[in-house]
Amino acid sequence: MPELNLAYKPSALKVVNNGHTVQVNYDAGSKATLATGAYDLVQFHFHTPSEEQVNGKSFDMVWHLVHKNAEGKLAVVAVLVKEGQANDVIGAIGPNLPKETNKEAVVAGTTVDINKLLPADRHYYHYQGSLTTPPCSEGVSWHVLKTPVEASKAQIAQFKALFGVNARPVQSLNGRKLQESM
Repeated sequence: MPELNLAYKPSALKVVNNGHTVQVNYDAGSKATLATGAYDLVQFHFHTPSEEQVNGKSFDMVWHLVHKNAEGKLAVVAVLVKEGQANDVIGAIGPNLPKETNKEAVVAGTTVDINKLLPADRHYYHYQGSLTTPPCSEGVSWHVLKTPVEASKAQIAQFKALFGVNARPVQSLNGRKLQESM
């Protein structure tokens, strides 16, 4: 498996409550070269608890970094989150969580740098799957980072307070090939 080449730039903070999660729409210009090709980062959002498990273990939260390529195909980099130290990126988003649905809130003078949400170790698991929210479209290339990042108990609780459990139950592999980078 090739290394992930994540070339992300800071973005204006543009937050949307889409009714099932908090989504941060990302400015153009952030790129990722993944196992399946080159993509642009378009948005990221969270689920509590994680929708992915590692060796049968769930995590407190997961951030899904959603990318799209020139053909419109999707790839997701999943960042697992466990309770621990406060996280600067989550800290910037938390006070700006919109209560109104489907309206983008641009937070004047505030940027978010997704690089600060990523672990230093970029080893990952890869599989082909689907979106985890309706319409659950197939053909999504998933890259789940092996090393979780931390967020404080209060930060995780702040996101849970909006939606409670907003995670799709873990799905079986159903014959899909799970690959691991070394």
